Parts: sequence; C-alpha cells; structure tokens
Amino acid sequence: MSKAVFAICDSESMYIYNLMEYVHSRKGEEFEVQAFTGVESLCACAKEKTIEILLISGKLLCEQVRELQIRKVMVLSEGEQICELSEYSAVYKYQPADSLIAEVMDSYARVKEAPAAALFKPEVEVTGIYSPVKRTGKTSFALTLGQLLASTKAVLYLNLEEYAGFDVLMNRQFDGDISDLMYFSGSGKGNLISKLGGLVQTINNLDYIPPAFSPFDLRSIKCSEWLGLIEDLCSYSSYEVILLDFGEQVDNLPELLNRCGKIYMPVREDSMAVTKIAQYEKVMVAREYEEVLGKTIKLKLPFHSSFGKKEHYVEQLIWSELGDYVRQLIRKESG
Repeated sequence: MSKAVFAICDSESMYIYNLMEYVHSRKGEEFEVQAFTGVESLCACAKEKTIEILLISGKLLCEQVRELQIRKVMVLSEGEQICELSEYSAVYKYQPADSLIAEVMDSYARVKEAPAAALFKPEVEVTGIYSPVKRTGKTSFALTLGQLLASTKAVLYLNLEEYAGFDVLMNRQFDGDISDLMYFSGSGKGNLISKLGGLVQTINNLDYIPPAFSPFDLRSIKCSEWLGLIEDLCSYSSYEVILLDFGEQVDNLPELLNRCGKIYMPVREDSMAVTKIAQYEKVMVAREYEEVLGKTIKLKLPFHSSFGKKEHYVEQLIWSELGDYVRQLIRKESG
C-alpha cells in the first residue's frame, strides 16, 4: 500500500530540497515526501497519487491548485499578510525546519476525520526497560540501545518516568510533551499519528517524544490510554521498534509490561537490590503476571564514566563502555 504524499511546492529549489531532506530524516514519518518547483508537475502528481498535505508558496497558489483534492493546504509565508489566501493556514517559511514541520503536523492533526491508513509492515517490536532497583543506569541504557538500533531501524523512544529531566539533559525547552499527545488522543480530535509528528524530536537518528514535565500529568493517564497509544503506533506509524522506559508512576505497570515483547531489567548485586528484585518477582507472581518474568532479561550494566559536556551526554553514550556493552548485546540477540 503506497503512502500518501506530503508535497512541498516553492520556486526556491534549494529551500525545498533542504526541507524535504529534513522530513525524510524523520524515520517514523508516515508520508512520502515530494518537492515541486512548479504548479504543472504538482498537478500531474495529484492525478497519480493522493496528496494529503501541501506546503506551497503563496506566489504559486493559483486556481489550478485550489481545485485539487488535497486534505490540508498550508501557505509558506515570507512574512507578508496575504488577505486573499486567508482560507488557508499559513506557516512562516524561514523558521527552523523542526519548528515548521511541527506546526504543519499540529495543524494537520486538527483536520476533522483525518485518515489513519494502516501500513503493511512487519510486526513492531515493543520493548520495555524497567527495574525496581534505582540507580542502575536504566535510562542511559535505554538511550544507548535506542541510538544504536536507530542506525538501521526506525525507532521511537518514550520515557514514562515521573522526573525524566529531559529539558536539562537535552539543554532545551520543549513546546509540548507526551501528556499533550495523550490529552489530544483522549479528546477525539483528528489523527493521533499526525499529532505525534508535531511533537517528535530526534537525536542521533533516534526519535523521541519529550517526557511529561509534571509527574501529576503522568499519573492521570490510564493504562488503557497507554495501551491505545501503543496499538496506534504499531498499526499506523512507520516505526519498527518502540522503546518504553518505565518509571513507577504509570497506571497498572504489570499490564503495560505484559504488552512488551521483552523487558530489559538493569540490576545490581548488593543485598538491598537483590531483596527488592525478589519482592518484585513475588508481587508479579501473586498478580498472575508470571509471563512478564519470562520475558525479562536481567542485565548488570558496566560502569561508564562521565565524559565531555553535559549537553552532549546522550550522543556520547554510544562511545562509552556502556555503548560497547549494548553493541555486544544486540549482536548476541541478532544471532
């Protein structure tokens, strides 16, 4: 089944090429991206394929284009006020590509009854990372695993911890986070996957949604909502691997762990750590989640020393002792 087209039409060939390259770099994107420098080639494409989104210069938006059956048309504005084009949403052309595409996808997501056609693709790997023991390097492991897998696959990382600290870790402020995505999902407005496209961030080819800023927002999300999000991602996104980095505050954690194909559990060997793991396993048996224990792979992670500047910590993980360990783990599991 062919993908719907995300079309970009502008007379500046270098501009549309760079924008197209950015959209292509987003591995979870569900659209085929095509660029046009003229209206004729755009209209020819529309006769052959379904154009779902069109970004077009106001100078090229003519009656011929208006007659095309396109769900979402947005004008690439250069800052001018275009009264005659007020029927269309406008987006400022010369802003950073990530901000521009986030704005486009957010607007597209609000289109009523936006389609969400399932893609024919292999079953998505849903992998959990969880430990009842603290200070095991769990999130560093998850980010290392995600980056290494993302070198060959489309990977989405979701952090479900109450205090993930990503604004400090990534040295940036986020306009939205996973709680916004879940609120949007529950409101019944538009296409969840398109909203995802407006929130997704990328680091070293690994896509991620900024974690919830407030733990209180995280606690209000029900297990059924998380499961619904996972199913939508598996059915309608282009991701091949979804990594779920669990904290303690998610609703009905055992059920979410049970949805994973496998669970990595970083552990320590001191007495307190051993007793916590033993209690966790007894609880899972008592709640009849022995299957979760069978999917769990315990890992004793190597120590990795601090290196470089804090804002580059995530990228540098893959070159640390932990990176070497995870490479060996991937090789072993791939046979």
